[in-house]
Amino acid sequence: MRVLSETPHPTSGAGRRVAALASVLILTGGAGAAAQTAPADAWTQFRGTPALTGASAAAVPAELELLWTFEAGESIDSSAAVVDGTVYVGTYTGELIAVDLESGTPKWRYRASERMGIGESSPAVGGGRVYVGDLAGVLHAVDADTGAAVWTFPTQGEIKSSPVVVGDRVLVGSYDGYLYGLDAATGELAWQVETQNYVHATPAVSDGVAYFGGCDETFHGVRISDGVEVVSLPAGAYTAASSAIHEGRAYFGTFDNEVLGLDLTTHEILWRYEHPRRHFPFYSSALHVDGRVVIGGRDRMVHAIDERTGEALWTFMTRARVDSSPAASGGRVYIGSGDGRLYVLDLETGDKLWEFDTGAPLSASPAIAEGKVVIGSQDGILYCFG
Repeated sequence: MRVLSETPHPTSGAGRRVAALASVLILTGGAGAAAQTAPADAWTQFRGTPALTGASAAAVPAELELLWTFEAGESIDSSAAVVDGTVYVGTYTGELIAVDLESGTPKWRYRASERMGIGESSPAVGGGRVYVGDLAGVLHAVDADTGAAVWTFPTQGEIKSSPVVVGDRVLVGSYDGYLYGLDAATGELAWQVETQNYVHATPAVSDGVAYFGGCDETFHGVRISDGVEVVSLPAGAYTAASSAIHEGRAYFGTFDNEVLGLDLTTHEILWRYEHPRRHFPFYSSALHVDGRVVIGGRDRMVHAIDERTGEALWTFMTRARVDSSPAASGGRVYIGSGDGRLYVLDLETGDKLWEFDTGAPLSASPAIAEGKVVIGSQDGILYCFG
């Protein structure tokens, strides 16, 4: 059942957030070109921006300290969003929670599902609303200030894809095999595009097109304005990871143990990267920053690849598989591992600069804003470092 709320008044809290995020929308070009780097004070969605590059302009302290923790109750696979001093994240309790960035004090909890949790779907914030999908297959729009329901949209499969807000549209994939384009204000269906298998990846946006690799072994491009599929290319492998888009190229890993560089203009695969000895799937989504593609592998390694040639620049070995997607700021890479550690690596060399042992696997990805790094763990604890 769809629940609607009135449009927020411009002088209300939600209305002020609409105005504040209008500047972000201008920077991301609406349904056109997406910003390549998240602003210093916000991480509005999975991977920071609609281009899913994973890079932030925030200045993070060289020596991190644990500032606070928040116990959510059950596993956190969802990656946090940070907007206007508030952290938003989903949990396996079926709740979307809002926590104060400075203190870790909870602001509100929204019950998305009584019977199913929120898995890997990560919140996206736009227009005074927070959007997140749950494992019951429902996309929720929630008032960012109060946690009150605005609307819901049911799909026919669980949602692990993270929503992306582009102009007046919110996009999300479902395990029913469809990518959906919805009216962000009302939740009304604008269009849906069918694929031949689950849509696990979060769509990456560039020049008005949403790109994603599918579990149908196809790389798709869907025009956001009308839902017309304009790209359909064989990727050669099952793809769960999301793509990072930069200057007309897409970078993504596959379950065939490869990372691909794809030209979005010519539709040519520019290169394929595979470690010469360790052949494991890539579930992590790629980071693109400063000419490098950085990605975690189920081979327990973090890989850095030259964006032009596809050649290895460095690797870093952890103690367990790396499904967490890396984020970057100030020449440093931040990434979690199934070994329970949050690592900080030098972007240039791959040298370890710092680590923190949470004691539980980290499959969620770091969010960076206001000089802080936020990540949740599989034992239900949300961490903030700064």
